[in-house]
Amino acid sequence: MRLGFKLRAKSSETRARRGTFVTAHGRVETPVFMPVGTQATVKTMTPEELTELGAEIILSNTYHLYLRPGADLISAAGGLHAFMHWERPILTDSGGFQVFSLGGLRRLTSDGVIFRSHIDGSEHNFTPAIAVKVQELLGSDIAMVLDECVPYPASYKEAAEAVERTTRWAKQAREAHSREDQAQFGIVQGSTFPDLRLRSLEQIVDLDFSGYAIGGLSVGEPKDKMYEILELLEPQLPTNKPRYLMGVGSPDCLWEGVQRGVDMFDCVLPTRIARNGTVFTRDGKLVVRSATYARDYAPLDPDCDCYVCRNYTRAYIRHLIKANEVLGIRLTTYHNLYFLIQLMEEIRTAIVTDNFLAAKAKFFARYRLNDDEERKIDLSPSC
Repeated sequence: MRLGFKLRAKSSETRARRGTFVTAHGRVETPVFMPVGTQATVKTMTPEELTELGAEIILSNTYHLYLRPGADLISAAGGLHAFMHWERPILTDSGGFQVFSLGGLRRLTSDGVIFRSHIDGSEHNFTPAIAVKVQELLGSDIAMVLDECVPYPASYKEAAEAVERTTRWAKQAREAHSREDQAQFGIVQGSTFPDLRLRSLEQIVDLDFSGYAIGGLSVGEPKDKMYEILELLEPQLPTNKPRYLMGVGSPDCLWEGVQRGVDMFDCVLPTRIARNGTVFTRDGKLVVRSATYARDYAPLDPDCDCYVCRNYTRAYIRHLIKANEVLGIRLTTYHNLYFLIQLMEEIRTAIVTDNFLAAKAKFFARYRLNDDEERKIDLSPSC
């Protein structure tokens, strides 16, 4: 399936792009943030709530669904969309990142990777063709190829071997893929080595995928390194296909990634910090579980018009979280996802009106970066 990606507008001062693509389950406006629904659910959210807060596409995880409840069971239920009652597009990752995160529970072979389930210890052999088959059974709109994601830091030899293996597996995945209503994306690897990144990009683009993901970033490297790699790759990426930066979703990285030509993002960050009682606001992160907010009757973010901020106070949400009431993390999750989805709408508008850098500067004039986010925000037109 070809996604029919169309550029609608481009920033005259940066590499930011505004576009659309169409899947079997609907249209997606880019740049877009995809909430992560690892196990066929975005944690604590119903599909109706995701639709209400504006999610256009979500991500689910091949590794987890393969192990439990199983791709055959989901296929028998009518596919992942029917199984989880989500009518809009779904992207499934290949499971490669999860498998390679297993450390001693996995070993590489010439054909793929053999791993032991983190659930019951059972042994499984994952090959590029099996990753394709599982995702075809799931029936996602966009399927990712199996790749090797090396940690940071990695040696040049380790990164080069991963590039070679990723390309070989991508070719096998391309040959194995047969579902006509499912797009398939290739993945560029190479760690932080510029020549390896360019080599990987050339090899993956030659296979003519429907879109291209940039993997192996946001794995511990400094953010400046990540931005350097994006700037290196952007001029060489096809302009007529979506670009997907895997595993990135903090507000600062969304602005910086879009500035460097990225169209798609995903990350567990908004749902994970929500479960720890932390929320995004226009002034930066707010730890609502803190005693500071015990008698604070303001909304999470006075400038937010989401359902949560219209109806609940910081004091009430803090009470729920301290009392271990599930509603507390449902409310923080809803707000965080709404915040990022509305941020992407703000970014898309800035591209269309061609004032991207001014809009970015206005956002960061208020948004305070935490220690894990701090870096110099680049407001120059060179990126």
